[in-house]
Amino acid sequence: MSPDQHPQATPGKEIKTSLLRLLLPIIVVIISAAVALWMIQSGPKAKPRAKTRNAVMVDVRPIKLGPQTTTVSVMGTVMPQREVVLKPQVSGEIIKVSENLVPGGSFRKGEELLAIEPSDYQLVIKQLASEVARVEADMQMELGRQRVAQKEFELLGESVSAAEKALMLREPQLANNRALLEGTRARLEQAQLDLQRTSVRAPFNAIVMSREVNLGTSVSSSTTLATLVGSDSYWIETPIPASLLPWVNAGQEDKASGSPVRIYDSIAWGPGSYRSGYLVGLTAMVEENGRMAKLLVEIPDPLALQPTASKQPKLLLGSYVRVEIEGKLVPQAAAIERDLVHDGNQLWIMDDQGRLDIRTVQITFRGQDQVLVTGGIRDGEQLITTNLPSPVQGMALRLKDTEEANPAQEKKVKP
Repeated sequence: MSPDQHPQATPGKEIKTSLLRLLLPIIVVIISAAVALWMIQSGPKAKPRAKTRNAVMVDVRPIKLGPQTTTVSVMGTVMPQREVVLKPQVSGEIIKVSENLVPGGSFRKGEELLAIEPSDYQLVIKQLASEVARVEADMQMELGRQRVAQKEFELLGESVSAAEKALMLREPQLANNRALLEGTRARLEQAQLDLQRTSVRAPFNAIVMSREVNLGTSVSSSTTLATLVGSDSYWIETPIPASLLPWVNAGQEDKASGSPVRIYDSIAWGPGSYRSGYLVGLTAMVEENGRMAKLLVEIPDPLALQPTASKQPKLLLGSYVRVEIEGKLVPQAAAIERDLVHDGNQLWIMDDQGRLDIRTVQITFRGQDQVLVTGGIRDGEQLITTNLPSPVQGMALRLKDTEEANPAQEKKVKP
């Protein structure tokens, strides 16, 4: 056999080789799948977590129905009830000024503020007193003459006319003397009154707002001496919407019947202090800018000058204060904070099934901080106090207090 010749493979061997090449990949895939299946079945198994609820956590409080007193809260400005600009009724030089006649000084009714030189008026009184004495003497002499004339007329026994009789009895002379006496006495009384007026006194219990004169100042009836403000009570003028007027009693017929009022000035007095007063009337015109009605509130002893009120805060003129007026009583209503009212007249209620009920209610009164609800709710219902970002009617809810008392326990997955 030549070297170039090779033995030929038999047909049976070639078939076996081809089958082996085809079956080998299949066998590898089957073995890999079997191994993978065994690993899956024999490996650690993770236990599923408990499903969390989709209910929204909220806080609630029970609704309480009962009698509710309305409160109207407005702002107002303190103003004097009495104010007077003092001017002298006589002229002269000021010779005395009270130490209290300074801005902020106080006077009781009848106390002397200042005095004007009285010498001229005392001299006038002396002159008029002597004049009255002279006229009275003339009057006595004329009465004597009249008695003499009466006796002469009786002795004469003649019949004369009424006019002649009056002349004979000196009746015109007597009437003239009487008129002269009355005039002189009136001038004396005027001089005495002018002398009294040289002492300028407080017309009422007052606080001095300003003083315009000093010792030695010459004054006349046109000179301003001082400005006084009554200290017994102040007024607060407060604008109020016309829609709230039916809820308050302005007390125009009787001051004692006016609605009670509390005045707060948190900047000057602190948040907890207040003064008490009452409504005394409703002005006859509306505010120019806001077209609102104006109420008058009276505050007795605003400067706490009485011994029993020494610890009360002082109310200063011109202060801008908050006024809370006690209004009329609503027999059956629930007081709800304004921030819990949604879309004007809706409340969020948690029903018996723990779902959200967006309830349209009837609001009878709207105050600054609260509203009074009289319809659409029942006593004891659960009012939601939590702000829900996307409220939907019927959405599931759960209480925050219950969740905190029974927290969900999640089991850890074993490796």
